[in-house]
Amino acid sequence: MADSVTPEFLDRFADAWNRHDTDAILSMMTSDCIMCLSAGPDTDGRRLVGAEAVRAATVEAFKGLPDAQWNGATHFIAGDRGLTQWTFTATRPDGAKIVSAGCDVFVFRDGLIAVKDSYRKQVAY
Repeated sequence: MADSVTPEFLDRFADAWNRHDTDAILSMMTSDCIMCLSAGPDTDGRRLVGAEAVRAATVEAFKGLPDAQWNGATHFIAGDRGLTQWTFTATRPDGAKIVSAGCDVFVFRDGLIAVKDSYRKQVAY
């Protein structure tokens, strides 16, 4: 099926995040995409709707965590759903290091990502 998402597509998506290439990221998402961040005011974190909202939040995240990386991406695809597991690393503005395991749960439509729902382990202190 020509518009099926492949592991190679998800590799390119992960690479775009690691390059902090917002244009490439959005080119792989639908214009009405939904992105749910791991943290936020609601049970699904912070929910962003539409490409412009996703762009604005992504640009802001890259500014706040300029060395952010999602390492060791592995993918699972089943029909119009998928999952990518990764290890997130970054340095906070105060110099504190972040290392956490996480995943993105995807819904695909027309060969693109329609929903990206992120989950991240939080170290308890």
